[in-house]
Amino acid sequence: MAKSVNKVILLGNVGKDPEIRSTPSGVMVATVTLATSDRQKDAQGNWQDRTEWHNLVAFNRTAEIIRDYVKKGSKLYVEGKIQTRSWDDKESGQKRYRTEILVNDLSLLSGREEGSSGGYSRSSGSTAGFDQRPPAGSDDISQAAEISDDDIPF
Repeated sequence: MAKSVNKVILLGNVGKDPEIRSTPSGVMVATVTLATSDRQKDAQGNWQDRTEWHNLVAFNRTAEIIRDYVKKGSKLYVEGKIQTRSWDDKESGQKRYRTEILVNDLSLLSGREEGSSGGYSRSSGSTAGFDQRPPAGSDDISQAAEISDDDIPF
């Protein structure tokens, strides 16, 4: 069998407060929507913003972290995999589908002033989410060159 990959990396803002529930066996489940934005030029050369909404699902300890630290507007870095569920609608009898991101790694990027914990990272792997950028103001070259959206060729 050929190797395959199912990996998603998202950086965006939470659209509404998370929903928390437990399964009958006691597993905590958190569901949250995450908005990512993309900017492209239209046919007339004007910049257009496009927002994509993603349904996130987290379990166990990651769900507890979401419950305790995430709210509408929080900025998140998420790694996970795509999964599509299907079920039969009880009212119409039609088959329904929902594509979700199963969260494997979560980093909270919002500061305390934005209502989040400010940098907590929950990873199921061995890497943690640390900001390794130099402190603001340490790069004189980046401050000397002002770049606007019109300077970017795509």
